Amino acid sequence: MQFKLGLIVNPVAGLGGSVALKGSDGVAAKALALGAEPKANLRTKAALEVLLPYQDKITIYTVNHSMGESTATDLGFNTEVVYQSEHPSSADDTERAAKVLQQLGVDLILFAGGDGTARNICHAVEDSVPALGIPAGCKIHSGVYAITPKAAGRVVEMLVKGELVTLGDADVMDIDEDAFRQGTVKAKRYGEMQVPSEVRYVQAVKNGGKETDELVLADIAAYVVSEMDEDTLYVMGSGSTVAAIMQEMGLENTLLGVDLVADQSLIAQDLTAEQLLAMTHQRDTKLVITLIGGQGHIFGRGNQQLSPALIRAIGLDNIIVVATKTKLQALNGRPLICDTGDSELDDELSGYIRVTCGFNDHIMYAVGHQD
Repeated sequence: MQFKLGLIVNPVAGLGGSVALKGSDGVAAKALALGAEPKANLRTKAALEVLLPYQDKITIYTVNHSMGESTATDLGFNTEVVYQSEHPSSADDTERAAKVLQQLGVDLILFAGGDGTARNICHAVEDSVPALGIPAGCKIHSGVYAITPKAAGRVVEMLVKGELVTLGDADVMDIDEDAFRQGTVKAKRYGEMQVPSEVRYVQAVKNGGKETDELVLADIAAYVVSEMDEDTLYVMGSGSTVAAIMQEMGLENTLLGVDLVADQSLIAQDLTAEQLLAMTHQRDTKLVITLIGGQGHIFGRGNQQLSPALIRAIGLDNIIVVATKTKLQALNGRPLICDTGDSELDDELSGYIRVTCGFNDHIMYAVGHQD
């Protein structure tokens, strides 16, 4: 029996991440002009490569060219194009393609994109057909995505092999990108979809809100600042925990971006991946990051400016992870996740890392990625 896999790729998903546009909705052309490189099909390839041993058991029904056909055929899958998109493709193409796949009775719709793509799929088919997202966007608040592209492949593998996989309803969330670019998160629930709920591989809905334990955040901030070296550059990642450190230094902070600090002074704000590489080249540099609450990602969610090249240049020993113990306990023992887009780097980052949880208070916590 053939497994009927529907495939839709949003080829411009995630374009705005590396050039600090914090999204791709309506700004794809600008992102390309700034030098952004499309990654959605590369991430789709990483998911489909997991399924190569099962090619004779899978037929992929997809959209022409970069919306699925190119990647599926390049990998040698039995592929049928069932929808012809416009060029450039649009959100309407995503919705129309999803409806065609629904009508064909595919076993699963696998799609690559971000929260906007999830909204399109949900609007088209709601919870009438199982669906699973390959994370390729800048913002992933919805609970319909696998934690990494390879993890998405693993879930499909389980289905193809006939293993028992529970299906559950998951929320589709999205935010106002214009407000997001101004530093304000306004998330809204747009519906729900039926998702294979294999907890090892499918992420939770992103936790909203700010830390309420101000004393713990103050302790973390005071400790990190007290340990800062005068001659070292500090790349300050996004998130409210890092924002508390910036506040401790009395510096303006880009909550949803990446800033650069030296000698407790602000050097530059809201930097792109290219700018970060140029400004830290051959300089002693450390990186301060936190994790996404409820999901555990330290790389690959909302901080695509932290490119694999930058992370390698900084080095694991110079990465400072900060988080409250409450935030870590909420992971229920699941590891922190690296999803840099470079599988070799994800392997290198796996293991255990020191997390600062208070003033001179640290714990060792597992870092991994699902492959």
